[in-house]
Amino acid sequence: MKNQLQKLLTITVLTSAFSIGFLGEARGVKTPTASNPSQTMQSSLSENQLLARMRGRASWYGSRFHGRRTASGERFNAWAYTAAHRSLPFGTKVRVTNLRNNRAVVVRINDRGPYSGGRVIDLSKAAAQAIGMLRSGTAPVRIEVVGR
Repeated sequence: MKNQLQKLLTITVLTSAFSIGFLGEARGVKTPTASNPSQTMQSSLSENQLLARMRGRASWYGSRFHGRRTASGERFNAWAYTAAHRSLPFGTKVRVTNLRNNRAVVVRINDRGPYSGGRVIDLSKAAAQAIGMLRSGTAPVRIEVVGR
């Protein structure tokens, strides 16, 4: 119980910090530039990945929800690389790695959930297939924020 509360607090703090970073960009705050923009982008992504890395159990949802509206307002497509997360901002891209086979996929957060079984992310059917967890239904995963 204490471990779950620590994880929830960590995720909440990281999500808040992540969101605040995007608010600065949205308000037109100038960010420092470097002589090599790709180097700046790479170091930023590395820092975000390190700050927003989490582990947990993933599940997937598919055909039954295909075509229904997600929490973000878009229609769910079981064959797109998307996912549901309880707190990451919509549009956030995360790399999900199946820890059983080390296969990874990048998905975009467009829904809220999961709300059962101590799971941390719900993947679309296509994403679940890409990391080899269709048959098992769930898998231990590592989640890393890679962009927005």
